[in-house]
This record gives sequence, C-alpha cells and structure tokens, in this order.
Amino acid sequence: MSKKHKHQNHGENPFKESDNINHEETKINDENENIEENNETKNEQVNENLESNSDALKEKYEALNNQYIRLAADFDNYRKRTEAQKTELINMGLENALLKMIEVLDNFDRAKKTMEGINDCEAALKSFDVLYNQVFENLKKLGLEIISTENEKFDPNFHEAVMQTPNNEVEDQTILNELQKGYKLKDKVLRPTLVNVAVNN
Repeated sequence: MSKKHKHQNHGENPFKESDNINHEETKINDENENIEENNETKNEQVNENLESNSDALKEKYEALNNQYIRLAADFDNYRKRTEAQKTELINMGLENALLKMIEVLDNFDRAKKTMEGINDCEAALKSFDVLYNQVFENLKKLGLEIISTENEKFDPNFHEAVMQTPNNEVEDQTILNELQKGYKLKDKVLRPTLVNVAVNN
C-alpha cells in the first residue's frame, strides 16, 4: 500500500507549484499596480488641491492689492483736497485783508490830490509819500500789485470803462486816464481799474 501511494505522488503535475508561484507573482504585481495607481491618484489630488489653494491665494492677493490701491488713491485725493481747501481759505483771508487795505490806499490817494494844490504843504506831502510808500511796500510783499494802465489799451479782464471820450488822436479803446487804481493778487484781479477810454469817431 505504501508503494501505491508513492506511485500516486509520482503521478502529480510537476508544474503545479510553478503555476502557484506565477499566480502569486501576478497577484503581487497587480497589487503593486493598484498601489501605484492609488499613489498617482493621490498625487493628482494633491496637485489639484495645491493649484486650487494657489488660485485662491492669488485671488485674495489681487483683492487685497486692489483694495490697497483704492485706499491709497482715496487718501491721496483727500490730501490734495484738504491742501487745496487750506490754500483757498488762506487766500480768502488774504484777499479780504488786502481789500480792506486797498480802501486805505484810496484815502491816501484822495488826500494826496487834495494837498497837491497847497504850496505850504510840501513837507506834509513828503511825509505823506513816505507813509504811503511804506504801506504799499508792505502790501506788495503779500502779493498785491497795481494794475497798469499807462500806454495800455482797454482790457475787460483788468479794466472797467466808466467813461468814454471821443478822441481820434489815439487808437480806439486806448486808456486816456485812470479814475481809480485797480489791484490784483498774483494773477487774480481783486478790483478792476476804473478808466476813461478813447473812442474813435
């Protein structure tokens, strides 16, 4: 009976063990491929998440940067506006002060013309001129200027014609004489000069 059993062992397939080995190897390879595919899938997901996070960060950066630019522009506009308002207020105060002082200069002019016909007042006239020039020089330092009319033609931007005199000896619209001085602060006219203008027939 022992011999029969041995004979049956000799009758088994000699490649069966090899097939089992190949099957195990195939199984292992399949498992490795599955692992690699899973790793690739995970890597792709990680890359997608990184790209998504990167896009989100870029959007946040652009939003913050745009907000900063707007705030900077708003602040710059506010600074310019407040500086302009400050300058305007200063100029308004200066204009009002100069307009008041111009009235004083007018009184000086009238008083001087009154005294010109009095011979005994030569010393007074000299003192008067000194005082007048001193006042005007101080106003000049603040930016006050007399609007010129000598040898000038009428300019509505600087002059106001309160008289017109027929005269063919000079060009039309030539200023014949000044009735009241005009003044300006830098380029702004504070008060136009009152003039008599020639009119050609």
